[in-house]
Amino acid sequence: MREAVFLRQNQERWHQYETQPPTGPDELAQRFIELTDDLSYARTFYPNSTTTVYLNGLASKLHQALYKNKTEDTSRLGQFWRLELPLLIVRHHRVLLGTFLFFLLCTAIGALSAALDDTFVRVVLGDRYVNQTLANIQKGDPMAIYKGTDETLMFLQITLNNVKVSLYAFAGGITGGLLTGYMLFQNGVMLGSFQYFFHQKGVLLPSVLTIWIHGTLEISAIILAGGAGLIMARSLLFPGTYSRADALRLGARDGMKLVLGLVPIFVVAGFLEGFVTRHTEMPMWASLAIIGTSASFILGYFVVYPWWLHRRGASLPKPSAF
Repeated sequence: MREAVFLRQNQERWHQYETQPPTGPDELAQRFIELTDDLSYARTFYPNSTTTVYLNGLASKLHQALYKNKTEDTSRLGQFWRLELPLLIVRHHRVLLGTFLFFLLCTAIGALSAALDDTFVRVVLGDRYVNQTLANIQKGDPMAIYKGTDETLMFLQITLNNVKVSLYAFAGGITGGLLTGYMLFQNGVMLGSFQYFFHQKGVLLPSVLTIWIHGTLEISAIILAGGAGLIMARSLLFPGTYSRADALRLGARDGMKLVLGLVPIFVVAGFLEGFVTRHTEMPMWASLAIIGTSASFILGYFVVYPWWLHRRGASLPKPSAF
């Protein structure tokens, strides 16, 4: 098409775009799409033309207007926490419940193994940790091991490690859940043997009041991260009516959303472990208040609130595509 014909066919529409404001965001988006099509055509056939320069400028103005007035981006984060993540929990509640029960079983296995074999704790936790903890128990401060590192350094190290563990647990879903299951098993056995060790030494209550200050959030988030990996594993192994590739893409997307939603929890847990857990002398009521608040948040946001949304029939404004 000659440039003069191209101009004659579209000039009136371009003038309208330039002088008349759109009636709404949908019309603005439609104008931008049409204009970018025109610009692509002009760049192909009239690369050095003033028409191409004009269309490029006009497209830039529409682009700025489009993203300046795109309100959905500003509310996207709020929608994620208010609807998207809780509804994802509802959609995959069976997998997440199964993950929780599996972790409890692994914890019980760890406690039973420690009860039947005195050397098991050393195999799981290492001689250095056990010997240091025994020395701390003799000194009358069983949890003194949390005081040995600078607060800020400890906070950063623990937070980064927990985020890394959660990402590995999620990524393990690509193995059909084998790696994810192993990580849940490892953490569950470690927790069970760890707590039984303190029970055996007669300091279970001090250990619970100290460890679970950060452990309530940390362990809950690890279980949920494992659930994210098993969500991906289920989509890979049981694609249903989808192709396996599409099912895996959906499962990976949902799992990643869940893991990303856990990052703030790991940050708070790392902060508590780095700055608060070390104060083993704090009164019981203070420990119980922190543990109770953390447990209430986990149960409220990841159990009660999703159930409440489901009962109300809540849904996302627009369904997500692949």
